Amino acid sequence: MTAPDLTQLPAIPKDDAGPVFREPWEAQAFAMAVALSERGMFTWKEWASYLADEIAAARARGEVDDGSRYYHYWLAALEKLVANKGLVETDELLTRKDAWDHAARATPHGQPIVLPRRP
Repeated sequence: MTAPDLTQLPAIPKDDAGPVFREPWEAQAFAMAVALSERGMFTWKEWASYLADEIAAARARGEVDDGSRYYHYWLAALEKLVANKGLVETDELLTRKDAWDHAARATPHGQPIVLPRRP
């Protein structure tokens, strides 16, 4: 598979080497979108459209576009796209988000966050 065309993505934080991530979860969200696209779950153009819509909605809410929330929009777009495509059930997505939030809050600073295995 070919690498995604990052020029199609609005405002992606990057340097000469490629995307720049502030936190590990940002890189993980980026990798999930790339992997799902590479597996044919959606096109990169379709992905870029969802992300652009999410960024536009943030602007409409009056959020300042300083780049600090870019991957929050990325994750919200990914959640909407996989739900709309039926790749994950909405209840399962909400359950995993809650599990992630709980695990993150219970993990000491500097330690890796570990999600419990699903039954």
